[in-house]
Amino acid sequence: MRQLPEADRDAIRIAQDPQFTRWLEQITATGGCSHPVHLSGSTTTLDATTGEILRHYDTRDQPGERLLIRCRNRRATVCAPCSRLHAGDTFHLVRAGLIGGKNVPATVRQRPRLFITLTAPSFGPVHRAGEDRCRPRRDRSECEHGRPLGCGALHDPADSLVGQPLCADCYDYPAHVLWHAHAGKLWDRFVIGVRRQLASAAGVVQSRLPDYARLSFARVAEYQKRAAVHVHAIVRLDGPVGPTDEFPDWGTVDCLTDAVHASASRVVVRTPYSPAAGELALGWGVQVDARPLHADGDGPDDDAVAAYVAKYVTKGASETGAGTDYRLTTWDDIKAARVSGHVRALMSTCWRLGGLPEYAPLRLRAWAHTLGYRGHILTKSRAYSTTYAALRAERAHHMSHAEIAEAVTERQWRYVGSGHSLGAALIAAGIADDLAMNLAVNAERRAGRGWAVDRT
Repeated sequence: MRQLPEADRDAIRIAQDPQFTRWLEQITATGGCSHPVHLSGSTTTLDATTGEILRHYDTRDQPGERLLIRCRNRRATVCAPCSRLHAGDTFHLVRAGLIGGKNVPATVRQRPRLFITLTAPSFGPVHRAGEDRCRPRRDRSECEHGRPLGCGALHDPADSLVGQPLCADCYDYPAHVLWHAHAGKLWDRFVIGVRRQLASAAGVVQSRLPDYARLSFARVAEYQKRAAVHVHAIVRLDGPVGPTDEFPDWGTVDCLTDAVHASASRVVVRTPYSPAAGELALGWGVQVDARPLHADGDGPDDDAVAAYVAKYVTKGASETGAGTDYRLTTWDDIKAARVSGHVRALMSTCWRLGGLPEYAPLRLRAWAHTLGYRGHILTKSRAYSTTYAALRAERAHHMSHAEIAEAVTERQWRYVGSGHSLGAALIAAGIADDLAMNLAVNAERRAGRGWAVDRT
């Protein structure tokens, strides 16, 4: 026993515990969560009329006198089992807004719908990958810092140079960071601009547009190789009530497309003046893509779009190469972070600008680990589809006992810890792998029989 690794010895100790079977059930119920939350307490269900105890659960009867629940972290690099569950929820949330379901009518497929991409502007030339040469130039001119202005190499997409500036001293790092910090405001103004354009097409003032139509959307933020965020969004035009209402006759795909392009080209957000960066006028990049989503299948597939969004929301910073999955609290944290020189320069710029009083409201130091970007990875309008909370409540109701009429539930819970011991982590990882394999096998079987693939 002494010659075994500590994790193996701990796993054997857990397996020999008299309550091992119940502990295994708890781990399986969490899907093999890598960092479960430990709770202590009880739940009692009483008859509201007689006060009779109908059901009682107490952790004093459980292994270690505690209950394990999922950590619910969306990042696959932090907890793969919980990220898979989050990806499944995201898939159904986005898919419901595309084809119906989850209290959304199937008629949404007939609405004007677009899959749009908005990019960040250029902050300086960077190395590119593709079939063509990176940045070929006939002359061999150099920038003021003595570095070549071009690159004639053919970079593989996995090349570490891809996305890195040709000259770090020429690259506008303050503008990059401040653009990230204002990306949420840029999106808000973009949506307002689209509504303004739609109102103009309808021949009404913007304040009257809700009487005729409603703009619904779901958007996801993605980091490019150059560590700049760009936005993918599903935009849908509904009637004034929402997805259950008929959209106006003037609301066509072409009308919505024109409104998207017009708004994206006009949005401007100005930063506060600072001696360090001046006053910047920030907007979207010139590359704006708007692809119609047609019910007849002529265009991007609805399920493919939903699966793409669901796949991206689980990516951690270490997978995208843009920042870290943990907050940076000191300058030494930035120096120690395992990131590229380009990303480290962006983090350093966040830290430097974050110390200036004019940028204090942006909290750049608090968001240095995301390179200044302060928004959520996924956001949606209220009428687009269901919510994460509703999906989780539906799953909890499905997995729990049936509701008891005229009952009162009393709950007393407290947090007592989190995570696994070395041996428990080993067992949990095995359970997570088995569950993932079962999901993959079942998905292949359903696909072979022509069934819709369930991403949960």
